[in-house]
Amino acid sequence: MRKLSLISLVIGLFILFCPDMSGAAEAATTTVDDQTAVEVTIYNSNIGLVKDTRDVRLARGIQELRFMDVASQIITTSVNIRSISSPEGLIVLEQNYEYDLLSPRKLIDKYVGKTVKLATKNPYTDKEEIITATILSNNEGTPVYRINNEITFGHPGRIIFPEIPGNLIAKPTLIWLLDNKAGSRQKTETLYLTRGINWRADYVLILDRKDVMGDLNGWVTIDNKSGTAYKNAGLKLVAGDIHRTQDDDLRKEKLMAAAVAKRAEPEFKEAAFFEYHIYTLERKTTIKENQTKQISLLGASNVPLKKEFIYRGAPSYYRSRYGDAITNDKVGVFLEIHNKKENNLGMPLPKGIIRVYKEDQDKSLQFVGEDSIDHTPKDEKVRIRIGNAFDIAATRKQTAWEKISKDTYEIAFEISLRNHKTEDVTIKVVEPLSWDWKIIESSYPYMKVDAHTASFDVPVKKDGEAKLTYRARLRF
Repeated sequence: MRKLSLISLVIGLFILFCPDMSGAAEAATTTVDDQTAVEVTIYNSNIGLVKDTRDVRLARGIQELRFMDVASQIITTSVNIRSISSPEGLIVLEQNYEYDLLSPRKLIDKYVGKTVKLATKNPYTDKEEIITATILSNNEGTPVYRINNEITFGHPGRIIFPEIPGNLIAKPTLIWLLDNKAGSRQKTETLYLTRGINWRADYVLILDRKDVMGDLNGWVTIDNKSGTAYKNAGLKLVAGDIHRTQDDDLRKEKLMAAAVAKRAEPEFKEAAFFEYHIYTLERKTTIKENQTKQISLLGASNVPLKKEFIYRGAPSYYRSRYGDAITNDKVGVFLEIHNKKENNLGMPLPKGIIRVYKEDQDKSLQFVGEDSIDHTPKDEKVRIRIGNAFDIAATRKQTAWEKISKDTYEIAFEISLRNHKTEDVTIKVVEPLSWDWKIIESSYPYMKVDAHTASFDVPVKKDGEAKLTYRARLRF
C-alpha cells in the first residue's frame, strides 16, 4: 500500500510541475471582434498579404486556439503567428486549417446512423408534429430514414438536428496548438497569403482639341474575392512581376472600367521596394467581400502628347512575288507620352488599361480608343494604340523581284499614302525586312531601327498623296 501511495504521489507531482503533459486546456476562440488592426498588401498577380493583429486570451500551458474570420482562399502553408507582447513566450506546436464547412448535405452525412427529429405540418390542425427518425444513408443527396421500424425516403419533414458535429465549422478556421508560457492576454500578429484578391490600374486620358495635350487620371481598381472582408484596413499595393512557383497553383486545387469623372486628388504615396514599387494609401479603408473598389492613384493636367500615324509592313511581303497591289492597308494611330516630371508626371506607372476620350463638336466627351500598358518607370515613354486612321489610305505595290545570285535578291516597292484629312500629316512607314538586307535606293531618307527594321518618315499634305519608293537587296 505504501509503495502504491508513493507511485501516486510521484505521478501527481509530475503532472503538477509538467503542465504540458497534463493535457491541453479548453480551446480558445478568436474572431474579427478581437481584431485591433489589419493591413492588406495586394499584388497585381491575384494574391494578397494579410497582417491581422488581435488581442487574444490564452491559458498558460498547452492550448488550442481557433482563429476565425480568415480568407477562405488562404494559402495555408504561408501562415505565421507570433506574439507581439511576448515573442519568446508563445510557441506553435501544430497548425491546422479546417475547411470542412457546414452545409445541409454535409450535416446530414455526419448524422448517418444517428437519430434526428422530423417536423411536419398537419394540414388539418395547422400544427407542427414532430417524430423521431434514424438517417440510414444520404446517397445522391436523398436521405433514407427508419421511422417506427419502417424504411422511407423523400419525407417532407423539416430535419431538426440536436447539435452541430464537432468536425463541421461554419467558416474556414485556422487552428493552432500553442504552448503559452506568458500571460493570459496576448497581442498576436497573424500573417498569411491569400488568393482571390487583385488590383489593377485604370487610366483615363482626356485629349485637348488639337491632340497635343491631355489630362491623365489614374485609378486603382481592387477586386476582392478572397472570401473575407478587411475592415478599416491599412492598404498597400505592390506593382511588379513577382515570381511564383507552380506548387501554389497545385495547392489551390487541393485545398479548396474607370468612368470619366472629375479629377480626384491622388491618395497613394509611392516608393521603391526591392525590385518593385509599392503604393501606400494614406488613410484606412474597408474592402468588403465580393467588392470592386476604385481609389484615385494619380491626376496630371496638361500632359504633352505626341500623335503618330504608323503604316507597318508584314514580313511576308519580302519573301515572294506579288502580282497585284495590296490595297486598303490600315494606318495605325498612336499616342506617345513621356513619363517625366517636366510633363507633370514622373511617377512609376503600374500596368493597366488607358482609355482615351475627347470632346466632340458639341463639347460632349466621346470614347476614342483604349490600350494596355506595361509597368512603366519614370522617364520612360508610354505608347498607346488608339485605332486606325479613317481618312488615311495606303496602297502597296511590288515593282521589282530580281534574283541576283544563288542566295541574293533585289526587291522594290512603291507605297502610296493618301491623306484626306484637313491638315498635313507625317506617316511613319515601318518595314520589317528580314535576313541580311541593305536599302540601295529610296525616295525618302530611312533609319535602320534595328537588325530587321527600317523606317521612313513621309510627310503628306492635306487632301494630297505621297509615294515612297525604295529598292532593297536581301540575302537569304
